[in-house]
Amino acid sequence: MSRKKKSDWREVMEALLTALVLALVIRTFVMQAFKIPSESMMETLLVGDHLLANKFVYGGKIPFTDIYFYKGDDPERGDIVIFEYPGDPSKDYIKRVVGVPGDVIELRSKQLYRNGQPVREAYTRFLSGNTNEPTRDNYGPVTVPPGQYFMMGDNRDNSLDSRFWGFVKRGAIRAKAWRIYWSWEGFDNIRWARLGKHIQ
Repeated sequence: MSRKKKSDWREVMEALLTALVLALVIRTFVMQAFKIPSESMMETLLVGDHLLANKFVYGGKIPFTDIYFYKGDDPERGDIVIFEYPGDPSKDYIKRVVGVPGDVIELRSKQLYRNGQPVREAYTRFLSGNTNEPTRDNYGPVTVPPGQYFMMGDNRDNSLDSRFWGFVKRGAIRAKAWRIYWSWEGFDNIRWARLGKHIQ
């Protein structure tokens, strides 16, 4: 009887250890959960949205290093990505890629121009009518350096992004936003219609 109890206890511990290892592998290499803390990506992403992001699509790194064991796709224009904030790599930010290496980025009276052409962006949100504020409304032109990206929030008048703190290195990009798995403003306001929504 005692031997059977030990065997049962060992099976439980092995199952728990296996589940823990799998969870760590998934968290490290495959998926990342992320909570939207600010309004910088409205209306695409709302405060209180909880999302899953695909880490594998941009490659996998050896833990605690910047060495890729698998180099995935490079981020593309329009991708919504999670990355290390350049001012503090311990913090994760989420923004949209608007410029890839070699692109010339410019803003004139809030209008984004890429390589001299106006960019049509149905997802953008503007709050202020003032189009003369330097940096926010009028910026550049700048050329995105090799191996770096230009990021902007969809809520253009309320987003601290590459206009203010510069480019993001390829190695700092952690994951591509994928789907919303939970969304609420509190127990009395669960946004059921957003659950499972594909992020784009």
